[in-house]
Amino acid sequence: MPIPNPDTPAQHQVLDPCLLGRPVHLLPQFAVRLQDDLETAMQGSARRYWAGWRLDTVEFGRAPRHDKLRWLAASHAMGTVSVAFERGLLLTLLERRYGGRGAGATQRDPETERVTATEERLAVVLTQQMVDLLYGRIAVSLAMDVAPRPVPATAVMTAGMPGANGWALRVQVRDAADLSGEFWIAPDQALMAAILGSLRTEQPRPRATRGAGEPLGSKLQVKLDGRLVTKEMTLGALFDIKVGDVIPCSVGRADVLLDEARLFTAAVAESRGKLCLTSFEDAE
Repeated sequence: MPIPNPDTPAQHQVLDPCLLGRPVHLLPQFAVRLQDDLETAMQGSARRYWAGWRLDTVEFGRAPRHDKLRWLAASHAMGTVSVAFERGLLLTLLERRYGGRGAGATQRDPETERVTATEERLAVVLTQQMVDLLYGRIAVSLAMDVAPRPVPATAVMTAGMPGANGWALRVQVRDAADLSGEFWIAPDQALMAAILGSLRTEQPRPRATRGAGEPLGSKLQVKLDGRLVTKEMTLGALFDIKVGDVIPCSVGRADVLLDEARLFTAAVAESRGKLCLTSFEDAE
C-alpha cells in the first residue's frame, strides 16, 4: 500500500518495502467499517460528547511525530491501543460539553490554556470510547465468539509516542460551522497483525506473465525456507527418545530463511488443508 507523502503530488507516492507480503491494500476496507462504527457511536451512545460533529475522513497512515500530542493508551489481551487528540479539538469538546458557550470554545488558544483535571478526565473518557470501538471492530472482523469487555478508566494510562513505523488511523471530524479537528488511534503490532489477518483475501490473484525483456530483478527466483518449530532439549533426553514418543511443542510465528539467514517472521495459517505463511514482518 503506498504511503501518501504530503510534500509530493499524489501521483508520486512511495511504496514502503516493509509492507510487501501483507494485504495492506485492503486496509481502507477496515477503515470504512470502523468509520461506520464511529458514526453510529457519535449519533448514539457518545452523542453527549460529539453532538454537532460529523466524521469527515478515517484513513490509515503512519503515526504522527508531533511532540505536542499527548498519547493515552489502554491494554487488553488482544493488544495495546494508543489514542491522541488534537488539543484544540479537545478544548472545544470540553467547553461545549461543560461550558455551554458554543462557538466561543473555538477561540481558546491551546498554547496558553492550562491543562485541567476536567480536560484530563474527558481525554480518558474519549480514549475509552475509541479503544472499545477498535477492539469491537477487530472482534467482529475476526468473527470472535465473545466480544471484548469495555476498557475501564483505570486501564487508561499516559503513553509514549508510537514508533516511527507504527500505524495509526487518522480521524478527521467537522462541525456545522465547518470547524475541523483530528485525532489518531494507533494499534500496536499485535493488533495490526490481527487486523491484517482479518483482511486476507480468499481468492488468489492470477499470476502475471513476465516478458523476456523485463529486468533481472523481476524474474530472479529465490528459495525461502519456513521454520515452523524449534525445540531445545538436552542430549540425554534426545538419546532417551523411543519410537512412539511425543515431543510437546507449540507453533508461534515461523522463521523465514534464505540460505539459513533469517529474513522474516510470519504467522502460520491454514487454508484449504494446507499450512501457509502470512503477515510477514522483518526479523529484528
